[in-house]
Amino acid sequence: MKKMLFAALLATTTLAAAAPAARPAMAAPVSYKIDPAHLSVAFIVDHLGFSKLIGRFNSAAGDVTFDKDAVEKSSVSVAIDTASVDTNHAKRDEHLRSPDFFNAKEFPKMTFKSTRIEKTGERTGKLHGDFTMLGVTKPVVLDVTFNKDGVSPASKLETAGFSARGTIKRSDFGMKYGVPAIGDEIQLLIEAEAVKS
Repeated sequence: MKKMLFAALLATTTLAAAAPAARPAMAAPVSYKIDPAHLSVAFIVDHLGFSKLIGRFNSAAGDVTFDKDAVEKSSVSVAIDTASVDTNHAKRDEHLRSPDFFNAKEFPKMTFKSTRIEKTGERTGKLHGDFTMLGVTKPVVLDVTFNKDGVSPASKLETAGFSARGTIKRSDFGMKYGVPAIGDEIQLLIEAEAVKS
């Protein structure tokens, strides 16, 4: 009897040792909506060499699918209202909405749709995507930092925060008015909080 118990115990121990270790469960991708109240889409452009003009867009919306365990599987889609351009100067903003610049009447939206994400660090990556402005689509790469996720103490909602920086050449999209006196290269600064759908 003792021999049988010992044999059974030995067999169980051997099987347990031979079995591959269970892998930790991977989190599924999470869908978020960008919170318009906590979204800043700003730009910086050289003005005649004297200064840098800082402007922003006051209206934008988008979706984020974020996979914390495999950020490469994440995706981003954003639409920006061109008529919401704001440089704190009404006459200039009206000109920026005209066909010389954003032509907001004919092209009311600028869009960005990610094509791939390349992880560069623990919380950083390069966000590759297609940016469409004035009906022209070109590839754009943004440097992205994942800031934080969790329940926001302000909204009490599951939130993820991101920062992005990049540069585009406006003449690539057909916006050539004032080049080179008004800078061709536009710096982009984006700060976003997204809320779990």
